[in-house]
Amino acid sequence: MNALDPAGLECLAALAEAGSFDGAAQLLHITQSAVSQRLRSLESNVGHVLVVRERPLRLTEPGKVLLRYARQMQVLRADAARELGATLNRDERLPIAVNPNSLATWVLPALDPLVQRGLQEGFGVELIVDDQDFTHDWLRQGEVLGCVSTVAQALRGCACQALGAMRYVAAASPAFVARHLPQGLNRRNFAQLPFVTFNRKDDMQTEWVAKAFGVRDPQLRARFVPSSEAVARAAAMGWGVSVLPELLARPLLASGALLPVLPEVHLDVTLYWHQWKLSGEDAQASRHGLMDQIGEALLAGARQALHPVPMAGGGDNPAP
Repeated sequence: MNALDPAGLECLAALAEAGSFDGAAQLLHITQSAVSQRLRSLESNVGHVLVVRERPLRLTEPGKVLLRYARQMQVLRADAARELGATLNRDERLPIAVNPNSLATWVLPALDPLVQRGLQEGFGVELIVDDQDFTHDWLRQGEVLGCVSTVAQALRGCACQALGAMRYVAAASPAFVARHLPQGLNRRNFAQLPFVTFNRKDDMQTEWVAKAFGVRDPQLRARFVPSSEAVARAAAMGWGVSVLPELLARPLLASGALLPVLPEVHLDVTLYWHQWKLSGEDAQASRHGLMDQIGEALLAGARQALHPVPMAGGGDNPAP
């Protein structure tokens, strides 16, 4: 394989970002035919089809491999431009994947100073949202440069650090408790009561019930509300019991809008920050790159918001 053409890699990244040839052309300020030509040249160079040309456009497995490389090149270019004081042709996109509950609580305050600076320096953090057990897949596929995940083991070429433990507690509105839980939640009635749940990927409610009552694979009546803030609001409106991040539940519990359900039972979910290593080991101590700064901001924010966890399990051991 010959040296990879940076213009072709930039084209591949734009196709992944825009999801279409005309969208990629608009991002790069070139014609659609130029996008096609650059992609064909890159595919000829590597000897693989990189993009499945259908609607919606999707990358092949070789395309995902090169996308990871293209994303890393974009960040390195942004780092170099920032250090040289140069102006980028367009804002460099730094995509990271986070889980909805982290986004609704501690991630935005942690990233705010860096995002505000990026408005002046020509880079932007793009947040991709998925369940905390699935954000790692976005990193593996090259769609993002870093992720907040429950996965403890690093991919090869990535660094992994423990952020902290997000605590989950169960709560319901006073009216719901008075009407449906006069004797409290127990093994006999949990299956008859609705649980407000984010979506079908969200298994926090079943994990909490399994821990509370020692039941294996409990079957719950789920009411899906696909927003972290809206789940808390729906619980306060009396839609059912919900297992919420303590960070979201705390003000509602303090105001009396929610009441705790079995407060002695809680779940602690350890979160980890994963990112691609974009500098050599000798340069890593300085940690001046943009992705390193994103990681540092998230680690600092997590230390303030999350419960501490033992450092074991958050190393850099590569996964196959």
